[in-house]
Amino acid sequence: MSGLVALLDDVAAIAKVASASVDDVMGQAMKASSKAAGAVVDDAAVTPKYLTGFSAERELPIVWKIARGSLFNKLVILLPVALLLTVFAPWAISPLLMIGGLYLCFEGAEKIWHAINPSDHHSEELVKDKMSAAKLEEKKVRGAVKTDFILSAEIMTIVLNALPPDGSIVRTGLSLAVAGVIITIAVYGSVALIVKADDVGLHLAARKGGGWLAAIGRGIVKGMPWVMKLLVVVGTAAMVWVGGSIIVHGLHEMGWHAPSEMIHSVAVAAGQAIGVYVGAVEWFVTAFLDGIVGVVLGGLMIPVATWVIGPAMAAVKPVFSTQK
Repeated sequence: MSGLVALLDDVAAIAKVASASVDDVMGQAMKASSKAAGAVVDDAAVTPKYLTGFSAERELPIVWKIARGSLFNKLVILLPVALLLTVFAPWAISPLLMIGGLYLCFEGAEKIWHAINPSDHHSEELVKDKMSAAKLEEKKVRGAVKTDFILSAEIMTIVLNALPPDGSIVRTGLSLAVAGVIITIAVYGSVALIVKADDVGLHLAARKGGGWLAAIGRGIVKGMPWVMKLLVVVGTAAMVWVGGSIIVHGLHEMGWHAPSEMIHSVAVAAGQAIGVYVGAVEWFVTAFLDGIVGVVLGGLMIPVATWVIGPAMAAVKPVFSTQK
């Protein structure tokens, strides 16, 4: 009997340790996730632009497809890579992140180029018109998941850097996984609410007897097209801002401090010149200048992608297709 009591005591002690470990992992994951809040906002702002042009009944299924792709990006690809890089090649994290930042700069600059040159964008729209709805949806989802991969890489890197460096590899992996799930739910839950807000507005506007709820519903219905357009602009701005900031920060870590120091000096000078809300002014100026860097680098990447990378990928693609 005493042996059974001792065994139960041991089980209880193990359960307490496990419970403390779970609480520790959750606490670390939540704390580290908060450090990536800026990137999470960027991700939520970028995604809705991939849902424009689809019928209302396809919006939530598309959001779910993108969310699944995002979880796959974070948990199946980026989590193991992050752990391997942490153990074997921590020096490679920054250059890889910079490559992702350069891609974001290119994506954002390309959207800006299409806005400036609608004729060029019109030819692309004609190609889309010839696609079936299923193929267009598949293309949009692929594009969203591809962009999410870059933003998820940034988010996971920020979370990784925010975790205690003395943690075990298991605890670090669990914290990254929990943070990845929490962030994905937050991002795509917000996106789902945004894209279905007009349906909620229609439901409220159709209430019998009118009243203030119906008026709110009509306001939502009238306002959501403008909100969606604003999110497209915010999403594009977020791409060049985040991409530019990744490049500037990466160059700083690699020893080229001039771009980072110059931006910091201008931001500090602007904050001192205005004299009020100094922190907010410095943040805004820094983000604006990071965005300028992103637009310039992305603009330089457009001809490279069009005349070099695109043809190279087109030439290699048949080789991989025949191997399948």
